Amino acid sequence: MTTQDKRSSEVLGAPAPVRRRWVREAFHGISRRYDLLNTLLSGGVHLRWKRAAVEAAGLRSGGLGLDVCCGTGDLLARMARVVGDRGRAVGVDFAVGMLDTAKRRAQAKALSRVALVCGDAESLPLGEATTDAVTVAFGLRNVAHPEQALGEFYRVLKPGGRLVILEFGRPRARLVRGLYDLYSRTIIPRFGGWLSGRRDAYQYLHDSIRAWPDPESLSAMIREAGFAGVRYRLLTGGIAVLHLGERR
Repeated sequence: MTTQDKRSSEVLGAPAPVRRRWVREAFHGISRRYDLLNTLLSGGVHLRWKRAAVEAAGLRSGGLGLDVCCGTGDLLARMARVVGDRGRAVGVDFAVGMLDTAKRRAQAKALSRVALVCGDAESLPLGEATTDAVTVAFGLRNVAHPEQALGEFYRVLKPGGRLVILEFGRPRARLVRGLYDLYSRTIIPRFGGWLSGRRDAYQYLHDSIRAWPDPESLSAMIREAGFAGVRYRLLTGGIAVLHLGERR
């Protein structure tokens, strides 16, 4: 069985090195049409969620922001515009295809203060207390050891620096939740697989969302990592959740 053939249900329970390798290869494989599929499958609402995440980070001109699991760099580009020419926006991802797309985006938008690094959320290539804000959008769910990643986010943040985690949730309203589950279980894997050639990656999306902790449980994990002022806000009825915390 190849890495691509491994079922997403097996990936979620696999040893960390196996899961990490599968996730990296899957995201590399779908990078070319990742932005298109995000927009089509979310009806464009993911852009609004990411805009809210950047606003919640509280960055200012001249600041240094870090976007972990930056993917194709759409959130990173927004961050770069906020910090401006005197600041720095650093994107970290371990999927080379994603970083290549992010690099092209930064060049096309003439964002000279963007730095892209191939790295892992569990071992960030930054010094302690160096960043004003850390964002991670739809990426923490894919990390083999999220508690370790949260510890890394805390380490690189300056005292008072803010953590912003944007992640999928499940709608609170029963009818909406049922429709959403049906959509994510059937439409997303089929349509995503058809356009990307990696149905397994979009089946994994559904399975990993279902296996992910609820907002209260994730908030507890963030507090255990040392963060203060931990809170969350439901977006679009709970389809997405915006988590916030600050380094003490």
